Amino acid sequence: MGETLAYFAVGLMLFFSAHSLQITRGFRDSLKLRVGENAYKAVYSLVSLLGLILIGIGFANYRAEGLIPVWSPPLWTSHLALLLNWFALVFVVAAYLPCHMRRILKHPMLVGIKIWATAHLLANGDLGGMILFGIFLFWAVAVRISIKRRPVESKPRTASVLFDIVAVVIGSVSYVAIVFWVHPDIFNIPVWPG
Repeated sequence: MGETLAYFAVGLMLFFSAHSLQITRGFRDSLKLRVGENAYKAVYSLVSLLGLILIGIGFANYRAEGLIPVWSPPLWTSHLALLLNWFALVFVVAAYLPCHMRRILKHPMLVGIKIWATAHLLANGDLGGMILFGIFLFWAVAVRISIKRRPVESKPRTASVLFDIVAVVIGSVSYVAIVFWVHPDIFNIPVWPG
């Protein structure tokens, strides 16, 4: 269990240390100036990827060693989580497109992460899941609060319904792949009932 916790803790620390630079923009900007934009992006990406890999290894080991139950979610929360995760994926895709969803939500990536984390918290009653998804939810809320304190962008964003459709299509295809292939075959966690 100690090795599992180490992977999990170090992975979370690395991933969220890199991603928390969004909250400390002054420090992030000075770091970019010192090391250069490309070097910053390369290190940021490597640290984030290493963090995700370690989180994955730690969480897989935790599941293999046996979940630590805290509460027993009712069946309906799993069905609700399936629905919510579709919205989460569509919003994450919308974050990269000039669509109306992005204009209305302002930060669809953070909205998607908050929905994803909340959905997983509803469907998982074990300690490891609560820690993992709770930290993601806390981080997304903290980043959103820090963004609200920044000056508002005066430049209006153009948006196209075509890109809303693209976001829904790509998000839906990703959702199907995750539900029917990634979750059961790669994570070894079936999520579709039956």
